[in-house]
Amino acid sequence: MHAESEIRLPLILGNKSYRQITDDIIAPIEGKAARGWYLLLTLCGLSFLWGIGCLAYTIGVGIGAWGSNNGVDWAWDITNFVWWIGIGHAGTLISAVLLLFRQKWRMAINRSAEAMTIFAVLCAAIFVLLHTGRPWLDYMLFPLPNQFGSLWPNFNSPLLWDVFAVSTYASVSVVFWYIGLVPDFGMIRDRVIKPWQKKFYGMLSMGWGGGARHWSRFEEVSLVLAGLSTPLVFSVHSIVSFDFATSIVPGWHTTIFPPYFVSGAVFSGFAMVLTLMLVVRKIYKLEAYLTIKHIEYMNIVIIVTGSIVGVAYLTELFIAWYSGVEWEQYAFLNRATGPLAWSYWTMMTCNVFSPQLFWVKKWRTSITFTFIISIVINIGMWFERFVIIVPTLCRTYLPSTWTTYTPSFIDIGIFVGTIGMFGTLFLLFSRYFPVIAQAELKTILKSSGEQQKKDAAHHAHH
Repeated sequence: MHAESEIRLPLILGNKSYRQITDDIIAPIEGKAARGWYLLLTLCGLSFLWGIGCLAYTIGVGIGAWGSNNGVDWAWDITNFVWWIGIGHAGTLISAVLLLFRQKWRMAINRSAEAMTIFAVLCAAIFVLLHTGRPWLDYMLFPLPNQFGSLWPNFNSPLLWDVFAVSTYASVSVVFWYIGLVPDFGMIRDRVIKPWQKKFYGMLSMGWGGGARHWSRFEEVSLVLAGLSTPLVFSVHSIVSFDFATSIVPGWHTTIFPPYFVSGAVFSGFAMVLTLMLVVRKIYKLEAYLTIKHIEYMNIVIIVTGSIVGVAYLTELFIAWYSGVEWEQYAFLNRATGPLAWSYWTMMTCNVFSPQLFWVKKWRTSITFTFIISIVINIGMWFERFVIIVPTLCRTYLPSTWTTYTPSFIDIGIFVGTIGMFGTLFLLFSRYFPVIAQAELKTILKSSGEQQKKDAAHHAHH
């Protein structure tokens, strides 16, 4: 009787025992950090500080410090907000949706993907809070009691739904991520020697003992949270797309936005997971756990979502033509041939053509090629948001309001700062927390370990 088909490639390479898995995954926490780690941390830290400086300048001087103008009132800030929220989507998808579908290959990547989600949402929040222009008045967004005068916000506005959706998304993600970490904190607590580390991880592990009762509760809670966060994958980005779709601006007022934003978010999210995981795999020598097979599975998701995005672009063009509405037709013509046409073609090249290269098995299993394409896709998805916002607002109904847009120094600084913040948080996370969920990984060792599969096949033949 075969327990596991022999066709499937192993997900854990080499002849690993449970003990070795623990040793390999705790190594970055117990040992000294690599030089590459310090180098990257310094780089990210400096750009983070630079971003904080630009943010402080904006708060002091006002939104006028940005490149936005009377015509283009939404620009880099909203582009960056949607981009960061999109990147956060892969985490919930990898963790929750693949958990519900019982996919074993999520085990090696879910932890980093969840951490990535949380950090990306934090980066996105910066842009939302600042875009209101006077962040110290943001409490007016909440339904306040009436002694403030009747300051009830407009509950029909998708901008308000954004506040609720994103905050729910962030809080569920944090809980999901933390609960997954508890068994690993218990393992680290029992392994470290320094008293402060013992105390620190002891507090974090909340008295985890690893008994049968602990595990059954852990699995129940994980399932419930996965069930809660799966709809969030769809709702959050649908609501972000309503920011555009419920407006009356030609080129925004389209019903295809929700599904197309969601697939685009998963697309850019997976690309970002690949970018990060390939770096982590190299720095922490995790080649045995993050195999070519994992990379190939992720690239397949990228082919699928990239193709959906491509179809969505073509649908938009078709509907603009088919509607017979000249404003709508002009909006798309202007994107493809207007003053900012280069951004449209950059987006098309990066998002529609590059992922199709993964149909070639040799390329989708090549690490260098995957790394390059993952970065290309993230650039393309950034341009997608830019193309929706800026070229559309540059050319509205009245030619007298036609304008161009160039980001100011401060715009660029804040964006670079959020990338630095994201990098800093991720590097610190990967140094002090286990980057792979070792407890979950061990559950698939018997069925998907390389040596274990060989032994099983050997027994089956005799």
